[in-house]
Amino acid sequence: MDGKKLMETALELGFADAALIRTDELVFIPAFRALCEENECGKYGVNYACPPDCGTVEEMKQKVLRWRQALVMQTMWDIEDPLDNEQIKPAKTEHNRLTRRLIEKAAEPGLMIGASGCSLCSPCAITEGAPCRFPGLRYSCMSAYCIFVKDMADRCGMDYECAPGITTFFSMYCFDERTPELSEDR
Repeated sequence: MDGKKLMETALELGFADAALIRTDELVFIPAFRALCEENECGKYGVNYACPPDCGTVEEMKQKVLRWRQALVMQTMWDIEDPLDNEQIKPAKTEHNRLTRRLIEKAAEPGLMIGASGCSLCSPCAITEGAPCRFPGLRYSCMSAYCIFVKDMADRCGMDYECAPGITTFFSMYCFDERTPELSEDR
């Protein structure tokens, strides 16, 4: 599925906005890894898709740069307190469910970057010392990849700042795989 059709499909699925960006336009800031280490979401060290188990900052960057393009998707939610996990968690779950549906419709290889860390299993198999149950479906969040989301949103022409009562979430579907020799140069 080409980029234009992916954008159309995202909007049909219910995303508030969708835009294409080349992955080499994304800004990666290694210092963002500290956001994961603060463990506000509770997934640090207890989820295969989250630090420190998802990979180093450089490994995560290379996972993204393996692909030429990314579809950035945004949802907007009426949430009074963006720090209230009782309100945030269901919204992020729905956002990630929509992202997964888009990827299923695309039916092509790619990389999902979610609005939060993977929540396919609860608890994650890592807590039991078992291997990941769904390694091909597992997804990490923007913070784990150290993607500068505000810059990405600006480049895509999307609102990043939330108004009172409005909270936005972003995810990406990276696609259009580079040839191995090109991805090694990145």
